[in-house]
Formats: sequence, structure tokens, C-alpha cells
Amino acid sequence: MVSAGPGSGPDADHAPRLRRRVMPNALRGIPTWVYVVRAVAGVAVAFLLAAALAGGLRRAGVAVPVVYAAAGHAALMIGGFFATLIGIERAVALHTRWAWLAPVCAAAGGWALAWGAWTVGAWLMVAGAALFVAASVEIVRRQRAGHTLTLLLGALCGLGGAWAWAAGDTGEGAVAAWLAFLVLTIAAERLEMTRLMRRRPAARGVFAAVVTALLAGLFAFAVDARLGAALFGASLLALAIWLALFDIARVTIGTHGLSRYMAVALLAGYGWLGVAGLAWIALAAGLPARDTALHAIGLGFVFSMVMAHAPVILPAIAGIKLAYDKRLYVPLALLHGSVALRVAVVAAAPQGLPAAAVLNVAALAVFALTAVDAARRWRRHHNRQRMTS
Repeated sequence: MVSAGPGSGPDADHAPRLRRRVMPNALRGIPTWVYVVRAVAGVAVAFLLAAALAGGLRRAGVAVPVVYAAAGHAALMIGGFFATLIGIERAVALHTRWAWLAPVCAAAGGWALAWGAWTVGAWLMVAGAALFVAASVEIVRRQRAGHTLTLLLGALCGLGGAWAWAAGDTGEGAVAAWLAFLVLTIAAERLEMTRLMRRRPAARGVFAAVVTALLAGLFAFAVDARLGAALFGASLLALAIWLALFDIARVTIGTHGLSRYMAVALLAGYGWLGVAGLAWIALAAGLPARDTALHAIGLGFVFSMVMAHAPVILPAIAGIKLAYDKRLYVPLALLHGSVALRVAVVAAAPQGLPAAAVLNVAALAVFALTAVDAARRWRRHHNRQRMTS
């Protein structure tokens, strides 16, 4: 994470007026080139998310005009949007210029893909994933720990998924590798947080065994797709149970305010990770569970994590602070309700999938609007404090 440094924030009222106008409090102490890269990356990220969501709607049967084939939905969402977003977070944490090349390549690849340059876009994503692996190696070098090693394994899964997709492999194994990139990245961050609470001696060993099983499942796809799906699904289910048992959210769910909101979002997401595990197992058994296997992770789990961490991550990587209130629960409830509806619709009435997909996107749009309003309210409150101090 990036610290704004001493002299920044609401207490920095003795700085010259000109300096305050040129360099906002949240960005004080950060080099200008970082500010420029963040601004460009912000536009790129917003475009990539919109394009990925449009592709998802089109795949679900909604008549959405997009300039690329809907088959690029997963690549844009994971290799483009999330790779850029996570790459920015990693570059900020490292305080190293070259680390910014990873999100830049991922974003450029996503943009190229969205405008029809499939080959260029795919290999730019591979380059971004390789640079992201290098950044993750640097983090391990600086701090060798269980969570940093898990981050590295997640980065390697992202590279494997990007490479397979660029090489023309659109099978379940390639998609699973990309999903493992997101799952392991999130699991690593939650593993780090478990250090704040008392943990059973066997918990760390169980976590390592689950991660090993997940990786074994990815390799098994190359031998037998059903075996790979079964192992992958079982490891996802086991990881969901581990997180539900050992994550600090079990403690903070009993608190109030932002901590409770984050705990609710985290625990609900772990529930969807478990559902995804069961769906992958069902897929291995030959049942029509692919949509649930993919979107219980991509929507129910990953975006619940995004909503949970946004009030903490946005200030660190973008200098945007959110004023918490209970309105944040509205998009969270819409997200989980729409995912539950999608799972039910796919199982009982597939013709209702387009409407369910529209509700999925609507939940994310409501969250974006709520976050913008929360940022506006924080700035207004902050300005009032400055005027009265």
C-alpha cells in the first residue's frame, strides 16, 4: 500500500495555498508520473469493465452492441480488467517504476482486444502477466511468507491462463487457471489478515494442502478434463470452508460500521466460492453447471470481495476515500440476490438468463454510483472540517 506521507491528509493545513491547489492531499508525496499513470489506468480500467460486462450480457443473450466477439468476455474481465486493477495495486505496493509495466500491458491488451485486434491483445496480456509474475517474485524476495508465496502462485496461474488463451486454448483448463489467479490472490490477502487473530496450529498446513490440491487440479485438466474439474471444484469448496472458519471476518461480523459491512461481504463471498466448488464437481459429473461454476466465482465471490475491499483499496491506489454508511449494503444485496436468481434461472428456466444477467450488471452499476456518492460525501465532510479548523 502507498502512504500519502507526513504532511498529507486533513491535518495538513499549513502547506502553502499554491501547493494545495497543484497537488491534492491524497496525492502529496507521490511523484507526478505515478499520478499520470493512475489517471490513464483509471480510464482504461473503466473502459475494460464496461466492455467486459457488455460482452457478458451479449453471451447471455442480451442485444448489446459490442465491437468484439462475445467469446472475449472472460479475457477482457480477467486478463484485462482484473489484471490491470491488481497490477496497479501491486505496483503501488512495490514503489518500483518497472512494476507499472504489468498493468499498462494488461490494459493495452484489453483495449486492443476490445477493438478487434485479437492477436495483439492476447499477447500483450501475456506480457502483462509475465511482468506481474516478476513483480510478485520481487515481493517474495522482500518478504518471504505464506501469503506472498500464494500471491506468486496466483500470478503464475494468471500467466498460464493468459498464455493458454493466446495460444488458442479456450477450454475449461485455461478458464480455471485464470479463475485460480483471482482466487489465490484474494486467498493470499485474507491469509495475511489471519495473522491478526489466534489461529489453530494445523490451519496453515491445511491452507497449503488446499492450494496444492487446487494447483494439482489445474495440471489434471491437461490429462482429463473431468478429473481436473473435480479436483479444482473440491479444492475451491475446501478453500471456502477454510476461509469461513479462519478468516478474521468471523470476529468482525460482531462489530459495527465499516468492519461489519466488510465482514458481511466477505462471508457471503465465501458462500459463493463453496457453491462454485460444488458446481465444478457437478460439471465433472457431466451436469450442465458451467454457468454457475464460472459466475459463482466471477460474480458472487470476486465482486463481493471487490465491494468488501473498495473502502480500503481505493484510498491506497487512487487517493479516493469513501464515507461509509449503510447505503453500501444496497448494491451488496443486489449483487448476491441477482447471482442467486441467475443460478436458479439457469437450473429451472434458462430463457430467463438475459434478465438475470441484466440484474447482475445493474448491481455493479449501483455499486459504482454508491461509491461515487460516498467519495463525494467524504470530500464534502473533509472540506467542512478544513474550513472550521
